Amino acid sequence: MGGLMQFVPIILMFVVLYFLMIRPQMKRQKEHKAMIDAVTRGDEVVTSGGVLGTVTKVSDVYLSIEVQAGTELIIQKSAVTTLLPKGTIKSL
Repeated sequence: MGGLMQFVPIILMFVVLYFLMIRPQMKRQKEHKAMIDAVTRGDEVVTSGGVLGTVTKVSDVYLSIEVQAGTELIIQKSAVTTLLPKGTIKSL
């Protein structure tokens, strides 16, 4: 019984680590994947590099965003960090 009691603090530490770090990160990843899957043509997005643009084309892995009239960038879907409300870019 004494040998088992030595592992209780380590097991408790892993349980706390799971609930404070691993579980919230998994939830964030799930929300980000759902957001990326919901991106459609016409949505306004912000990329991880800070570029704002309107989505013009959507494929399996890549998005084409228009950053200004006549200028389009092709980015990976995973680079999208935020979906903006419609009309945000014009108000800037």
